[in-house]
Amino acid sequence: MQDKVEQIKESIEKEANSILEYTFKFSNEISITVKGLIFVAVALILTAFVLRLVRRFITRKMPENDKVKFVSVFGYLRWLVFLVIFLIAMDTSGVNVTAIFAASAALLIGVGLALQTLFQDIISGIFILVDKSVHVGDIIELEGQVGRVLDIRLRTTRAVTVDNKVLVIPNHLYLTNILFNWTENGTETRESVTVGVAYGSDVELVKQILLDAAKKQDKILKISESKVLFTDFADSSLNFKLVFSLNDSFETRFVQSDLRFEIDKKFRENGISIPFPQRDVHVFGTNNKEDKN
Repeated sequence: MQDKVEQIKESIEKEANSILEYTFKFSNEISITVKGLIFVAVALILTAFVLRLVRRFITRKMPENDKVKFVSVFGYLRWLVFLVIFLIAMDTSGVNVTAIFAASAALLIGVGLALQTLFQDIISGIFILVDKSVHVGDIIELEGQVGRVLDIRLRTTRAVTVDNKVLVIPNHLYLTNILFNWTENGTETRESVTVGVAYGSDVELVKQILLDAAKKQDKILKISESKVLFTDFADSSLNFKLVFSLNDSFETRFVQSDLRFEIDKKFRENGISIPFPQRDVHVFGTNNKEDKN
């Protein structure tokens, strides 16, 4: 009876070994056994478990904003670790990794060229998250587009414009263009409105009208005093600039519009004219005998 049990065990072991040693052959140089596949799968599962523990350990005391940024960066680093572990496990399992790279060299070059911009975006995203040059809520200007940052991801940054349109900005543009961060020094920004008046106008009256117009605007900060600059003696006008402070740059164009309405109204009431370019046209006549005939 025991001999039969022993025979059964041996047959099961032989069957199991034959299954584990079954080889998937892809070419003369590239092949892997079932045992090797199991080893690779176990290695990847253990790697995922360890990475999860590492992430929890590092982020357990992080502020919520920093935690979100770290998780984003860690997500891409995790795939890099998986790739390294996968290659090591394949090599340990007896797979000729060098042959795999040689066979897929052309494909890898093509994929690398296709993903070049993607990698630029990812690297730029990491720089943004680590450098903290842009934060959620900042108002930025890039390539003439202005928007308030909604969220920063590794590949793109999303921002909403004053027209409530969403800008999806590839992160590599931060490295190749000049970025204006309007709120880097705080939410308060300095804005202005320019106007020209005719020569002979009372410049002190013009200054007072501009300052009074700024005082009537509730959105203009009173703690930062508005100022009037006499900027130039132009060809046909005396030019002034009204400089004021706002706590929300998204309101700039609306405040500027309200100021222009008020300034135009007060100029009309006080007889101050806003000139426009004028040109004299001289018409010279000719005494042509043919015309007389």
